[in-house]
Amino acid sequence: TYHLFYQYYPEDIVWGPMHWGHATSADLVRWEHQPIALYPDELGLIFSGSAVVDENNTSGFGSPENPPMVAAFTYHLMEGEQNGRTDFQTQGIAYSLDNGQSWTKYEGNPVIGNEGIKDFRDPKVFWHEESGQWIMVLVAGDHAKFYSSLDLKSWNYLSDFGRAHGAHGGVWECPDLFKMKVDGSEEERWVLLISINPGAPNGGSGTQYFVGDFDGTRFTSDQAKTKWLDLGRDNYAGVTYNQTPDGRRVFIGWMSNWDYARSTPTEVWRSAMTMPRELSLHSHAGDMRVHSVPVAEVSSLQEDGFVIKALDLQQDQSLDLAKLQQSRLSFEFKGEQALSFKVGNGEEYVALSYDPADGALQLDRSNSGAVDFKETFVNGIQMCPVSTEAGTRLLELYLDQSSLEVFLDGGRYVMTNQIFPTKPYDRISFEAQREQRVSNITMNPIKSIWTYE
Repeated sequence: TYHLFYQYYPEDIVWGPMHWGHATSADLVRWEHQPIALYPDELGLIFSGSAVVDENNTSGFGSPENPPMVAAFTYHLMEGEQNGRTDFQTQGIAYSLDNGQSWTKYEGNPVIGNEGIKDFRDPKVFWHEESGQWIMVLVAGDHAKFYSSLDLKSWNYLSDFGRAHGAHGGVWECPDLFKMKVDGSEEERWVLLISINPGAPNGGSGTQYFVGDFDGTRFTSDQAKTKWLDLGRDNYAGVTYNQTPDGRRVFIGWMSNWDYARSTPTEVWRSAMTMPRELSLHSHAGDMRVHSVPVAEVSSLQEDGFVIKALDLQQDQSLDLAKLQQSRLSFEFKGEQALSFKVGNGEEYVALSYDPADGALQLDRSNSGAVDFKETFVNGIQMCPVSTEAGTRLLELYLDQSSLEVFLDGGRYVMTNQIFPTKPYDRISFEAQREQRVSNITMNPIKSIWTYE
């Protein structure tokens, strides 16, 4: 069972006293809502964190026959913040003996106190096989901190990373640390994810990453450039699953941006998650990059569609596509030639363009539908720097009622964005580009992920 815990306020669709919402899935694509996992208490609201299965019952919360699930989370004491204190965030744990259906807070909380760090949160925990201990990484304003434990209750500080590394346009949040093989080889490197708000390249919230090594005590990286997991505006605070049955590294992010998250024009819901994505690590002329693509299980939701072998763009070309706004749309194009197209409903659209002379994939959602609810929603044209080699390039677009997830070159480049059209998108229009051709145009409607529909 895959468990997804998320920040949730059950009384309203605007930010309020945070709980942990809970959903489960057997295949990452068909989900069921579960009862609220964690409620605020006298120690504070329940901010972000992670959960593990304590297989060997190191915590003593369960038994060898019924090992516990243990959640690590940040307590946020609102009264402390309002009174000007700097120690209002601490780390707590809770455990479940019934597969996450009910939870018991540890009587010894908090397990990690706070000596005066204002932003001190978001613990991600995993078992480090090489050193035989639990590792926790959390963030402290402008850097990450690492801790170790043998029982998930008593934690020892290990090291820091990041004050002089990466982007620092805002507060660091939601870290994750994991090991990956490079290009499917036997070479292994460690990857540290750090979300940052503000400070992303296209404005507001975004997720950077570092490739390096971890020895059980310290994470090190000689990475010189800041690298971003997603160059769209709406993929933030994502973390990954540990110990998946097939060894994949699966990531799910929050599909929003703090520039406008509280103002999006929705009435009965607030925000969504990205599609689950499989991460992989690749070397491009010695430069390590993380790729991400939708998990293979998404294809099980695809319905029969159609394929158009080719369109020559000597003149404008337009395709009317029923069910486009809940579908996968993909096509190939010549990497040495410029490309410009729109997906929309005529009056409302998202414009995308690629020009090898600029070395960028560009996305403009200024005419995508409702955009005037917050000035920062548009924030100009989004830029995703890309390589400019010739040859065939594959562009995949996953459209939903209020989102567009774009994957270029097998997930080497990714852009995730919310959209709020007033009527469904049903058209893709290509602008004339001399010598450009798009081929293998495929569109497949996608069924709902929710098991009750």
